[in-house]
Amino acid sequence: MIVYAPKGSNNTLRLLFDTSIFDLGEKQPRSKADLTIREGLRLFTPAAALTRVPEAFFARNPVEAQVALAAIRDASDVLARLLEGGHSVVAGRLAGAFRHIGRDNIADEILSAMKAAHYDVRETNPFTPAQSFGRIATGVAPIVARMRLMWESARKPALKLFPKPPGLPANPDQYLSFIDGIYTSDAYHSLSIEGYRVTPELIERVRSGAWDPDNHDADRQSRDALVARGYWQAFQLVKRSVAAIIAGENPGTLVRSAHRDWYRELFRPCVAAGLISASAFAGYRNDAVYLRNSRHVPPRWEAVRDAMPDLFDLLEQESEPAARAVLGHWFFGYIHPYSDGNGRMARFLMNAMLASGGYPWTVIRVEDRDTYLRALESASVDMDVAPFATFVAQRVEWSMAQA
Repeated sequence: MIVYAPKGSNNTLRLLFDTSIFDLGEKQPRSKADLTIREGLRLFTPAAALTRVPEAFFARNPVEAQVALAAIRDASDVLARLLEGGHSVVAGRLAGAFRHIGRDNIADEILSAMKAAHYDVRETNPFTPAQSFGRIATGVAPIVARMRLMWESARKPALKLFPKPPGLPANPDQYLSFIDGIYTSDAYHSLSIEGYRVTPELIERVRSGAWDPDNHDADRQSRDALVARGYWQAFQLVKRSVAAIIAGENPGTLVRSAHRDWYRELFRPCVAAGLISASAFAGYRNDAVYLRNSRHVPPRWEAVRDAMPDLFDLLEQESEPAARAVLGHWFFGYIHPYSDGNGRMARFLMNAMLASGGYPWTVIRVEDRDTYLRALESASVDMDVAPFATFVAQRVEWSMAQA
């Protein structure tokens, strides 16, 4: 982060995780149009920032740079700054950048206006050929533009690492029977990953109906038993969704509404026991969340309302089951729409999307927890989906050998 400060000493303060703050000894811009105030911070507007960042920023942060470019509504937003300072090199760079994302009209306007002012501008593209993610929609929320770029940049690497889909099962009953058979293992590992102290015996007792919270205080007061019961109830709904998916329904369309029911069933026993508030059923979170031992900070709660519908749009439009499964899981965790239960929900979503290609239900094991979380961290923080796609692919291949 670069901080403009009149008394700055041009010093770099090194922070954790390869981050730093550079206090630039320079006065803040004279024009109030260059500044915006967000959360009490005086920040450059996107247009002002794009005229100031170095060339390396674009290639180093292609998603962020292209989201910022997409936020520019008209060439005049940047031209005033380019013409005032005679920034011909920057003008050529921005013209190439706008053309790269399919906004030729802005690129041409920059070149024409600079030429009319007698500046010699040579158009250059600051992005590499591999950093082409297609035309970016304008007039959408920044989180939506970001997600669409992330999806497009990640889908090819994910597909390259994944086994080919077997196709929808010829014997749906056999496919669903495999899911029933793997339930105890799935519940044990998924709940253990989240830190709950469950055993296969507890899971089987809850599954069999031996769990009796109405007549036994121990069952009613045991959070682990309540969570296991919630998982069992949600699992039944997910299995019902899977049955519809392998029958040919669009998985994105189906899960768009079904995921809300999955979530309510996950927490219904805890709400009934009074361990958590009934407001948990209200839907997506209304406050910030922070992930323990993670550098990823999920989007602000206000952005969740734009992000989640777009996630399901992406799932509906995606043609490859592997991309739906890998990116669907990653994006659900990236958005973190709920205050709790996001990991379990992401794994449910992954398996529903796997079913759309005939892949078997796949368990993420608790003994692989560190590898799993590191791979998600790499995707969310470094925008490198390869470790996560590789990890999921290996688990899917193992399940395919068992099915």
